[in-house]
Amino acid sequence: MTTVHPDRSTPAGGPAQPPVPARPRLLTAPARRAAAVAEALRTAPRRPLLAAAAVALLSLLGYAVVRHLAGTSMVDMVVYRAEGAAVADGHDLYALRVTEWSLPATYPPFAAMLFVPTTWIGVPLLRVVITGGNLLLLATLAHLSFKLADWPRRDLRPVGVLLVTGLGVWLEPVFTTLRYGQINLALACLILWDLTRPDAARSKGVAIGIAAGIKLTPGLFAVYLLITGRVRAAFTAGAAFAGTFLIGALVLPDATRGYWTKYMFDSSRVGKTVIVDNQSLRGLVARILHVETPGAVATLLGALVAAAGLSIAVWAHRSARWSPRADAWSVCVALVTAVLVSPISWTHHWVWCVPVLVLLAAEAAHERSRPAAVRRLRWRPIFGLTLLGFLSFSMWIVPHKGDLDLHLSPLEQLPAGVYPLIGLGFLAVAALRVRSRRLAAGAPLVRVPAPRTESDGLGSAGAQKAPAAR
Repeated sequence: MTTVHPDRSTPAGGPAQPPVPARPRLLTAPARRAAAVAEALRTAPRRPLLAAAAVALLSLLGYAVVRHLAGTSMVDMVVYRAEGAAVADGHDLYALRVTEWSLPATYPPFAAMLFVPTTWIGVPLLRVVITGGNLLLLATLAHLSFKLADWPRRDLRPVGVLLVTGLGVWLEPVFTTLRYGQINLALACLILWDLTRPDAARSKGVAIGIAAGIKLTPGLFAVYLLITGRVRAAFTAGAAFAGTFLIGALVLPDATRGYWTKYMFDSSRVGKTVIVDNQSLRGLVARILHVETPGAVATLLGALVAAAGLSIAVWAHRSARWSPRADAWSVCVALVTAVLVSPISWTHHWVWCVPVLVLLAAEAAHERSRPAAVRRLRWRPIFGLTLLGFLSFSMWIVPHKGDLDLHLSPLEQLPAGVYPLIGLGFLAVAALRVRSRRLAAGAPLVRVPAPRTESDGLGSAGAQKAPAAR
């Protein structure tokens, strides 16, 4: 006779019941992201991963030496800390002047409220915390850029993230962001995270609205969402921005009134338009015309470039069925347009070079993978020249002390305005790419396809695969 050990859940004398499968535990969003990171690291090839880690570590050690020798002051971090202290102590936010350059507060009151935690620790430790945080944000921006471009394959992305984090510190916009203790990488991550989320996500647009509440220029991406058909996301961004305004008005009513009625329109608080630090179209025009305020000429040019850039972005977005990486091109065109048309775009605002370079690297890798008989040398030179431009620090090489920005020679204008020139070239390349892809597919150049309903990250990944396979 065989002895059966009954399960505790089995009634006495009844048949044995099959075990009930455990209900899967639902993970929170941070837990899912942590699990995804762990899985990516587990599946990444070990030798390339270790080599990338070694290269990144050596690069960061070299950066630390250069940073120490250069005597980095992190002046913008000091301004942020002063703004947080003004909020915490109840002082007049927009009357403060700090550092030897008497720098004022230039962001909305909501941003100053977010800076309050920087007052809880001393400046020496804060420098370490901000630098470490910015390196983590650079890694996050690299991850989001790879996700946007859908390149390389997933198991190689940790290798790419390590390389971008370690070597990306030598890109002038990133180097200057770290040097000044700026918040550009945080804003870039907020915006790019939102733009790479599924269009079906109900909260898509919230991060863009918050970024616009911290610094106004990200509001352009709400317009981008609207004109590309993501109406709900655009209104969500607007509602989130309105929420930041209301929070500022409730907590800091006087500062809110002063900022939105007076200080927002005072361009002298931000800095001079003509200096080489300003890599916007307006700064480029001011230096070419040898004037401090370029006036209507720059305004008209900015409006034309804004219209052209957003049109190219929409055109690329609507070309996803015929073109791989179409949405990545659309997003990067919108990003570049934003820094081009902003009245002031300091060199460190161009941290958007990271997703732009990743996208161009993806195109170059695809080009290199084609059979030799049909391979063409186009994207590799474009990627190389763009990378060289952002590594060059060329605007700091030309004479610019005092009022020398007003008297640059024609030969000095090129290195002094390298970023807006790269930006304009990128818009032209994007337009040519969309046109060539449509013509190659036999598609109409301007007719709009039916609205897409995909719910993946960018709403078009599935549409991008078929042309690539053809």
